[in-house]
Amino acid sequence: MTHGFLRWCVASLLSLAAMAAWAQDLQPLPALTARVIDTTATLSLDQAAALERKLAAIEESRVPQLVILIVGSTLPEDIVSYAQRVGDAWKLGRREVGDGVLIVVAKNDHAVRIAVAKSLEGAIPDLAATHIINDRVTPAFKAGDFAGGLNAAVDRLAERIGTEACPNPRHAAAARRRLVSTCRTWPFFCLSERRSWALC
Repeated sequence: MTHGFLRWCVASLLSLAAMAAWAQDLQPLPALTARVIDTTATLSLDQAAALERKLAAIEESRVPQLVILIVGSTLPEDIVSYAQRVGDAWKLGRREVGDGVLIVVAKNDHAVRIAVAKSLEGAIPDLAATHIINDRVTPAFKAGDFAGGLNAAVDRLAERIGTEACPNPRHAAAARRRLVSTCRTWPFFCLSERRSWALC
């Protein structure tokens, strides 16, 4: 029994060491400095500025906050885990409501992730996010038109958000207390759909 306990202790320590080493290898998160953050210089300055203005106009007229993040790779994490870390760090949208949308593009991984706030899941359910990525983003990205794909995705997201009444912060706070047991990470956010594309 003593030998078994010692083996268990050794295995546990090795597991913790491996987890610590893996955590140290994670990609660092960029700071939230704009609505369009392109760490790969994929977008031209004019393209990024145009997207920035479009996102600002959506935020001003419809309230929800949309942010685009383009990175080279999320490895060793998959894009789902990486987007979760970004969401935990950035906390997009109004605190009382959680009305933000995050588009993550991992260019070298050929992966896209749309993270949708819990309060916007009615306007942008998983199926809608799938269609936006498959129908708007992927064809443009395959053609090398990253700005076009992102603009098309933002336009469609804005259309869908426009059909949803913005939640009252007081009502949302009460709903958040009821939902806390089902959405514990990334405060007030749950994650939506992601798809990959293969370049020709």
